Amino acid sequence: RQGSAGEREEHPCPSRDQEGPQSLPLEVLYQKINILVDFLLQKYSIKEMTTRAEILHCVLKDHWEHFPLIFAKVCDCLYMLFGVDVKEVDPPGCIYSLDPVLGLTYNERNGDDYRSAKSSILILIITTIFRKGNRASEKVIWLELSRMGVFDGREHAVYGEPRKLITEDLVEEGYLEYRQVPNSNPARYEFLWGPRTHAETNKMEVLEHLAKVNKRDPWSYLRLYEEAFREQQEALHAQRVGH
Repeated sequence: RQGSAGEREEHPCPSRDQEGPQSLPLEVLYQKINILVDFLLQKYSIKEMTTRAEILHCVLKDHWEHFPLIFAKVCDCLYMLFGVDVKEVDPPGCIYSLDPVLGLTYNERNGDDYRSAKSSILILIITTIFRKGNRASEKVIWLELSRMGVFDGREHAVYGEPRKLITEDLVEEGYLEYRQVPNSNPARYEFLWGPRTHAETNKMEVLEHLAKVNKRDPWSYLRLYEEAFREQQEALHAQRVGH
């Protein structure tokens, strides 16, 4: 799907040395971002890669010179809001794969138009649990969700009823464990990783995600890095013993 040689010559991969184009009106910029987000989510849903030439032909034909700006914003949007990681394959080939953040398969199921968006809540909770010592109180989780505009008892236009989502739906699917804190009176509850989270991702991937979001090096989270590295080594050892 690399496109013809003519396409590659007409719209070469962006270079840092190229002179920047004139700015787009904000209305046009947001329109193109929304269209490209929808285009790439469709590609993701059918597990199909795309190319720069295809994006330019289908979405940005009249604005090819703005590709670097629009594509960067779309990639950030997909990563943060939809749990989709756009990766360049064999750079500088201008071929892109679309992969689930943390390797989670939650947003690959059909039947829910907002499922990809809901994965951002799951990723936030999984990351928070790891940060808080592999268990996070319900109070802490709601505090983190409030920063996304998600509140207990308040229906959300995209996420639906959030309490049901995090204490029932994600629990039933095996991504989260929701349990009463032992000996708590009055009862308090906490979240842990569920078996499906343990099966689909690992602490090092979660740490790398956390570092990417905060634009830091994973090593700067020393305690978390040591824990993730230890888990990684234990998994390798178990794999060798198994063989």
